[in-house]
Amino acid sequence: MMRFSRPIFRSRHHRFHPRHIDSGVIAISPPVLLLLGFGALSLFGTGLLWWPLAAHEPLSLWQALFTATSAITVTGLSVIPTSELTLWGQVVVLGLIQLGGIGFMTFAALTLSLLGIRLPLYQRNLVKESLNHTSFAELKQLVQLVVRVSLVAELTGAAFLALVWVPEYGWGQGLWASFFHAVSAFNNAGFSLWPDSLMRSVDQGLVNAVIIVLFVMGGLGFTVIGELMEWRPGKSLSLNTRIVLRATLWLALLGFVAMLLLEWQNPRTLGSLPSISARLQAALFQSLTPRTAGFNTLDTGQLSDPMSLVTMFLMFIGGGSGSTASGIKLTTFVVLLMVARAFLRGQAQPHLMGRALAQDTVMKAVSVALAGIALIFTCLFVLTITEPGKHFLDLAFETVSAFATVGLSRGITGDLSHGGQLVLVVTMLLGRVGPLSIGYFLAARREQAIRYPRGSVPIG
Repeated sequence: MMRFSRPIFRSRHHRFHPRHIDSGVIAISPPVLLLLGFGALSLFGTGLLWWPLAAHEPLSLWQALFTATSAITVTGLSVIPTSELTLWGQVVVLGLIQLGGIGFMTFAALTLSLLGIRLPLYQRNLVKESLNHTSFAELKQLVQLVVRVSLVAELTGAAFLALVWVPEYGWGQGLWASFFHAVSAFNNAGFSLWPDSLMRSVDQGLVNAVIIVLFVMGGLGFTVIGELMEWRPGKSLSLNTRIVLRATLWLALLGFVAMLLLEWQNPRTLGSLPSISARLQAALFQSLTPRTAGFNTLDTGQLSDPMSLVTMFLMFIGGGSGSTASGIKLTTFVVLLMVARAFLRGQAQPHLMGRALAQDTVMKAVSVALAGIALIFTCLFVLTITEPGKHFLDLAFETVSAFATVGLSRGITGDLSHGGQLVLVVTMLLGRVGPLSIGYFLAARREQAIRYPRGSVPIG
């Protein structure tokens, strides 16, 4: 019989193992449980989408599995257009997006808290790891904030989108399209009801503004949103919030300038738009969407090679910790920059905004980044074997998009072999829970009983 318990330590030097077996008790660490939960929901969604009523033409088991996994990991890559699904199939996809975006464990924690039931320790661990929150003291309030902010943002976004789409498509289709895209945007999923994503809305200012606000909010992180909601003049923001806000602004500016410089004359992207206003809107949208949003108002497959590389770079970084976004996260990237700056300046310890960065923080950042690079390299290596006829840049773009659960594609997802698509399925799942797992195991470190003499090796 399997049940959950606290990690067991024999001494203060005992190192935690994710699975501890003692007298029939199996303790499973939160990251492993998260992965099992995402996998189980993916299989459950597969069964629902495999049902003949889920699509106008029944999906194969493989198509259902890929679509369900992409939805629960809020990626957006797809082997079939969402428009081929019936209303039931689209509702299933939307439900998976919501569960994967704000976390299935958040729903469970909120339900129990509303019933007045104290959360078991393993469930509090699970929610804490999912939201990347380091204290149990305000966990219940944080979970309630997650659900409240999500619902308010999604319903408000849907109302604004309806102002454009209800007159265009009618009440039924217009309201459903507005709600579907609002939920998909806030959860950084990138699923669209239309085969061309949002290319038809490239010059619709209100649609662009609403979608951008939604996926930027979702990508900031719920702790950042909560802190901004409570901010008052004269009150200082936390280091994490300041890092996320500044990094978001600078990366948005980088992407925007790169789009203007590299794509302005491209006749297949910005160069095809008739007005300067439309070009600026499209450039701004395309500079922000790689931060795991997944929508596109231009044909991603027609981007120049340099801009494709910039997009991959932005996808790899991702959004804020504890957000609906993935990637290595903004704080990880900034910490790595500060470590490099400290080394080049000959400083003993990296610092940022008047705060010295702890060694554990540096170790976590390096570990997350290296793990992400290793996963991308491994998956890309396998794809070059399973897809010998595909262009290398297309495969690399697809791999980074799957790892960062972005959903942008150069148009080859449906053309990949089943082996290649399986690689993307695994990459999406690991990309969703991988950084959390590394952070958990680093947090679970214990002081070693044996200390080794220092050694040095040449670097560079």
